[in-house]
Amino acid sequence: MSRDPRGRHLDALPRRILNGAGEKIFDALPPRVLENLRKPASENALLWNLIYPLARPFLQLTDLLALRPLWGASFAAADALEPYFWGFNLEGQPLNGLAESVRVLGGRAQKTEVDLFLVGADHIVLVEAKHLSALGRCGRYARGSCPEIHREENDRPDTCRYWEVSEARFDASLEFGPRPAPGDEHPPCSIHYQLGRTLLLALNLGRRLGLTPHLWLITPASRWRQYEPAWLDFADRVRDPEMWRRLRVLAWESVRALADR
Repeated sequence: MSRDPRGRHLDALPRRILNGAGEKIFDALPPRVLENLRKPASENALLWNLIYPLARPFLQLTDLLALRPLWGASFAAADALEPYFWGFNLEGQPLNGLAESVRVLGGRAQKTEVDLFLVGADHIVLVEAKHLSALGRCGRYARGSCPEIHREENDRPDTCRYWEVSEARFDASLEFGPRPAPGDEHPPCSIHYQLGRTLLLALNLGRRLGLTPHLWLITPASRWRQYEPAWLDFADRVRDPEMWRRLRVLAWESVRALADR
């Protein structure tokens, strides 16, 4: 069994990691992330193997914005972006302010769902990386336990914090229509739950760290048509025109081509 210079068993690390298995981040990642890295067709492993070789020590925002997007506005900006995979940099250090922002939005300590944070001196990019999975929808609504919709008149009063708590409200940043009520079917907040939460997190982190927030999706070019309707509907609901301009969809293939430059 091989060991790295610090005595760890490399064979215990995910075999789908092609490069960088000796980085300190693997001492810090939670077990659920490590387990996902071991799964066949792991999106986490795909993300690491794509971004890690490009991001030592930084990814250049100018290079990423120069890529032809599957969807997105054209604009210029420059920054050197440090990658934080699942909230940790390569040294295993957590992203400053992330735990606090997640707690503000979720009401308690929660797992970080965002795949990749790219953090510079002026910009922060939150990246949702998709390969085979769909964009996440609200699990409570899917289980028939939405506190706004799935309740009887005599039930104990309950509310969804994304419609109730000022710093976490969807409708402050997204045009999701009226607050859901009993009898409603497929409200936008249930359809766009993952992207909505990620947008709120980007905005909160941007304010907390004094950085300009971006939200990007990376998907295989061949699967873009499957994500496109949901993405377009979500993008049309973003209230701030400047934030809308900082939404972007890139193909895995385009990002991978940066290695050949």
